[in-house]
Amino acid sequence: MNKKTKSSPPQPLCGVRVLVGRARHQASALSREFRKQGASILEIPFIEIREPRSCRPLDSALKNLVNYDWLILTSVNGVEAMWNRLAKLGLTKKHFQHLRIAAIGPATRKAVEQHGTKVDLVPREYVAESVVRSLRRRVNGKRVLLVRAKVARDVIPRELRNAGAHVDVVEAYETVIPRASRSRLRNALKDARTRPHVITFTSSSTVRNFVALLSPHHTTMQGISLASIGPITSSTLRELGLPVDIEAKRFTIPGLVAAIVRALAVHEESTS
Repeated sequence: MNKKTKSSPPQPLCGVRVLVGRARHQASALSREFRKQGASILEIPFIEIREPRSCRPLDSALKNLVNYDWLILTSVNGVEAMWNRLAKLGLTKKHFQHLRIAAIGPATRKAVEQHGTKVDLVPREYVAESVVRSLRRRVNGKRVLLVRAKVARDVIPRELRNAGAHVDVVEAYETVIPRASRSRLRNALKDARTRPHVITFTSSSTVRNFVALLSPHHTTMQGISLASIGPITSSTLRELGLPVDIEAKRFTIPGLVAAIVRALAVHEESTS
């Protein structure tokens, strides 16, 4: 799969077909990183981002930001959804000046900072458990606002409440299954010309929706490597009976790409 020339940089994924299942508006960033490595890309979204059925709980919390000490944001989608509501409510970044903000991961931090707001804490690992470890000793008696997806793990609110914090959880968006992807995904897996060598999973939602899109038909994953962005996503793959062939060491998009490059390089070496 490797092709190197003196006139062009090494492209370790040349000849590799990668299926990117991120939401349509986010797929391009991951696809771009893979194309830099020479991969051929197939984009079929496993998730679609929508507003929650009601924005009232989020709006109420945003109107009362003065009552909170900490704001926790767990995704870029959450940041953008929150800022959309702020704009509609006529609120600005000045309403965040008293808050300390925690963001899971560099992408979420960047999204916050692009709106001119400072991030005070990014955990060492980009998972809920690391957020808890970073905040546990700082939140006793504090009021915490957690802005997240409709369906999410309850590790952060549960553990911070145990640490003495008062935690309010509000939904900023929900993820749904894009029905149009069902036939596209099944056809891609059946056709030898489009069948991917690698399928990427960037959240537990992408895993669950991938399985739902294939159900009730059974499709063999033989010859396809399933690549996970981190341990939580990997746990969901195993929970649903799927293997974890590749897992990123750093739970970011560049980390996922690097893990795939590394894994396929090892595979080539072992088969050559």
